[in-house]
Formats: sequence, structure tokens, C-alpha cells
Amino acid sequence: MKLHFSSARSAVVAKTVVLEAIHRFKYSRALWFENFLADLLLREAVPVLRERHWDFIVPVPLHPLKHREREFNQAEILARHLSAAAKIPVNEKILRRVTPTRTQTLLTRAQRAANMSGAFAVRKGVRLDDQKIILVDDVFTTGATTSACAKALSGAGAAEVCVWTVARGL
Repeated sequence: MKLHFSSARSAVVAKTVVLEAIHRFKYSRALWFENFLADLLLREAVPVLRERHWDFIVPVPLHPLKHREREFNQAEILARHLSAAAKIPVNEKILRRVTPTRTQTLLTRAQRAANMSGAFAVRKGVRLDDQKIILVDDVFTTGATTSACAKALSGAGAAEVCVWTVARGL
């Protein structure tokens, strides 16, 4: 699988406690984990991001059906925290999920890549000429999701896409 981003960094390795917090936050509406997860991300990402100029932070979007079901996008919440702390504007309107993909949790690396192929698109009329973008998500496992997002962003002219997540899956 070809990766379409320049780098991917995570605040922590997804060990039991952090993974449990992410899953409860996402799937059980345990919103009290928001600040804990955001703090993990900010502690690692903000010092690194301040070393260079970045144009936007873009959260990995949910499909509208999934967003309605869950009522929030965890990547968007994390992106807003990062935006406020790093003083980099967040733009959740640039990228959209056009395919209601199935959950990745039980899929192999190849299945994940196939599942995400063509799942994301940049909104009509958006040009990202030479812009440097930080893509934010909660967990990085194989990179299939973030790579599909980065491919869409690069296709619209982004000069660079770097990925930041709270946790790195094993």
C-alpha cells in the first residue's frame, strides 16, 4: 500500500488504557475522555508543529450517516483542541467522506486499503495550491484511512500532508 502523506506521528502507543478511553469516547459517548485524549495529543504535537508553518488542520471526516448516528466526530473534536493550542486554523469543510465504509477494526491491511479506496474527496471548487496540511484522527493503525484522505488532499494541490493521531495501533 502506497502512503500519500509525508509523515505520521502519534502521541502514544495504543496500549490498553488509552485504547479503552478512545473506544468509550467514540462508541459509548463517554465524552468525559475528551480532555484526557486531547491533552495526550497536544503534549506531543504542539511543540513539533510550532517548528514549521502549517496552513490548516483537517480532521478525518465521518460519512454523514455515521455522523448522524454518533452525533459527533472525534477527529473534529481533537482537531479543534489542536487548532486552539497550536494557533493553526482548523477546516472541517475541505474534505468529505463520500462512501459509507465499514468499520476497519477486523480488516486486514489489504482489506483496509481496499475499504478506503475512493472513500474521500475534496469539496467541489476547493484548491489547496501548495498548502501544508495537518490531518488529525484518533488512531493510526495501517495508515489506510489517513492515506486515502491525504491522496484526496494532494490531488487538490496540497504540497504536504502530515498526520497526527492520539494513538498508534499495534
